Amino acid sequence: MEWWQTLILFFGGLTLLLCAGLPAGFAFICINLVGAFVYLGGEAGLMQSVRNGIASVTNFSLTPIPFFLLMGELLFRTGVAFKAIDAFDRVIRRVPGRLAVVAVVGGTVFSAISGSSVATTALLGSVLLPEMLRRKYHPRLATGPIMAIGAVDMLIPPSAIAVLLGSLGQISIAGLLIAGLLPGLLLALIFIVFIIIRVRISPDWAPAADAEADDLGGWQRWRALVLHVLPLVAIFVLVVLSMTMGWATPTESAAVGASACLLVCLLHRSLTLKNLTVSLMNTAALTGMILFIIIGASTFSQILAFSGATDGLVSGIRDGGLQPWMVLALMMLILLLLGCFVDQVSMMLMTLPFYMPLMQHFGWDPLWFGVLYLICMQLGLLTPPFGMLVLTMRSVTPPRIATSELFMAVMPYVLFGLLMLVLVILVPGIATWLPAWLSVQ
Repeated sequence: MEWWQTLILFFGGLTLLLCAGLPAGFAFICINLVGAFVYLGGEAGLMQSVRNGIASVTNFSLTPIPFFLLMGELLFRTGVAFKAIDAFDRVIRRVPGRLAVVAVVGGTVFSAISGSSVATTALLGSVLLPEMLRRKYHPRLATGPIMAIGAVDMLIPPSAIAVLLGSLGQISIAGLLIAGLLPGLLLALIFIVFIIIRVRISPDWAPAADAEADDLGGWQRWRALVLHVLPLVAIFVLVVLSMTMGWATPTESAAVGASACLLVCLLHRSLTLKNLTVSLMNTAALTGMILFIIIGASTFSQILAFSGATDGLVSGIRDGGLQPWMVLALMMLILLLLGCFVDQVSMMLMTLPFYMPLMQHFGWDPLWFGVLYLICMQLGLLTPPFGMLVLTMRSVTPPRIATSELFMAVMPYVLFGLLMLVLVILVPGIATWLPAWLSVQ
């Protein structure tokens, strides 16, 4: 069987299983069982696939994931994150479209200590959306920033998806986490500028200067910021500095961050046995789901290699006379299209076996390529028909706001994401400067 026939059969079968509603981990395992039996030597191949699966989830580089997820769960379940958002609300009360700006700023801070895009969107949607709609914000202005900043979570450390990408793609995890910071902050800044300009162009989209804001001044106005926001910023700085300065490995930094979040929750007297148990259970469930998918992926790439599909595709592209920028554009386009239909982890499992050899062949910087990959996955969270963050927002949005309205609300932010993708391609230093300056590779 030719390599391209194998490729069509594998991805065709995988696509059918995913479209049938089978979870990604099960879909990959089903394909693996058939592929292992055919290409890895019958029963011996099946045994080898089991050993590969066990080895894949005993990879020490994956251990930061549960700690990063636990950080977000603790802050969400104990209500500490809600207090931080309220503190931002008080400080910037005279900014046009204030609550939309609060969504971006608060989401950026929460992203920096949660590691979960869905958690960020669910938090902001449940806290800010009802209040914005009550104050007569336009539905697009109320929902768009919340979904958009939830996607930026993927770029801002600590990001569980970035850790997974670094592990599966053999990219420096610490370097990748730092490389995504500057593009993520730039996107957040662009969102804020857009919101302010949009409100000035259409004043009826938001109440004028949010007249319902309280009139607290002086220390009373800033007290909540010091008490509720600065500790979260300190946790973020601690996690990032411990990695960049070489004080700790990514795993140790993640453990320190989770411990610091636990301490902050205790100091706020908001930690109970119930919300601690819920946080641990949700973290275990999310981690188990991710590890199960990794088990499914462990044999998939090996089967593709043994069948000759990987070498055949890479050689075909390499010998096809395409310019490197054309190959890169095609790779990014494939990711953007996949993001419309499959989840981000499945995207990695389907494309990394082919993308990483091409990256090495063309000599692209792994951190730069990793940031481009993350931006494409981020956009996939927002694009129809299956944008995960749009569906998350749907669950907390009143029925009178149509799903199509949510997709329209997020479109300007998708365009800004595409602009950032092009900008990072043209100016690689946006992704590589900070890791190089901090000597993190």
